[in-house]
Amino acid sequence: MTAATPAPFTADDYEARMRRAAEAAADAGLDGVLIAPGPDLVWLTGYRPVETERLTLLVLRAGQDPALVVPTLEKPDAAKSPGAPALSLHEWADGTDPYAAAEPLMGRAGRFGISDNGWALHLLGLQQRLPATRYAALTEVLPMLRAVKDAAELERLAAAGAAADEAFEEIRKVRFADRRESEVSHDLAELLRRFGHSQVDFTIVASGPNGANPHHEADERVIENGDMVVLDFGGLKDGYGSDTSRTVHVGEPDEEERKVHDIVREAQEAGFRAVRPGVACQDIDRAARAVIEAAGYGEYFIHRTGHGIGVTTHEPPYMVEGEEQPLVPGMCFSVEPGIYLPGRFGVRIEDIVTVTEDGGCRLNNTSREMVIVD
Repeated sequence: MTAATPAPFTADDYEARMRRAAEAAADAGLDGVLIAPGPDLVWLTGYRPVETERLTLLVLRAGQDPALVVPTLEKPDAAKSPGAPALSLHEWADGTDPYAAAEPLMGRAGRFGISDNGWALHLLGLQQRLPATRYAALTEVLPMLRAVKDAAELERLAAAGAAADEAFEEIRKVRFADRRESEVSHDLAELLRRFGHSQVDFTIVASGPNGANPHHEADERVIENGDMVVLDFGGLKDGYGSDTSRTVHVGEPDEEERKVHDIVREAQEAGFRAVRPGVACQDIDRAARAVIEAAGYGEYFIHRTGHGIGVTTHEPPYMVEGEEQPLVPGMCFSVEPGIYLPGRFGVRIEDIVTVTEDGGCRLNNTSREMVIVD
């Protein structure tokens, strides 16, 4: 049974997030942050405008009230957004220079973080209007801005994970053999929606040799008896993401298939057990990778061990070699090692994990043992 719809975030919640972002920018030596339409704007204000060539820009600076530059025709919608009570709205009309509306909020010089999905059109427009300003991607200068979740966010992520688990428990009951990957993928998408997802981001169904491609898109291949099948699926429920992977087998697996699945399961367990506050992100990758390398399959583990999740299904932090960011309670990310044998099959097992005060907690709890399907 799916969880009840959580209480909406309040204007106070959004005000606190905007204040925290402005303070984090100042601490990082920035003069402010500029937020374009997309996940950062939704997280900071609750406002989700249509993304067009018209400039919409949230300007956050320490010691200055949050300000949103909006096209005149979109001002009424902006004014109704959940975070609007904490914002001042600065409109510009068609036929005028939108960057002139941003200039007094930014000043004529300074270094700003800008959301990764900001349009080049607008960044170039700001640079032309304010040539003494400089810019850096938020992922580069404030990678942890959305990384640590509060209790209400964790509740949503847990509910999304539980809904994805329900979808897996149902999909394992359907027939796989003699059906196209695309048909099973459609079933998965429908199950995610049934269990409360408003947005389905991906439903990977990778059978047999297709399983050796980690991001295979389900196609018209007919699943055969004897196939290993990688299932990787997720999306958004109540604004927060799910992402889980399980690998099933159509009929009885052979000895090597069982061996590889067991190795990946052990690697996933090792990665999970490495989670605790203060540990570097790269150490989660190292823990999982060490198991696979010791078993002789290191060259076939071809991606990082995990990625953050929140209002998007992929965001910082990343569990990858070279990422020395220490884990902090409230961070949420995937632990998803895999082995991919070209031309033969692949195996991936993935849970979303949140960092607790003394370790980690899985948000996905379906069986990680080999599941046999028809």
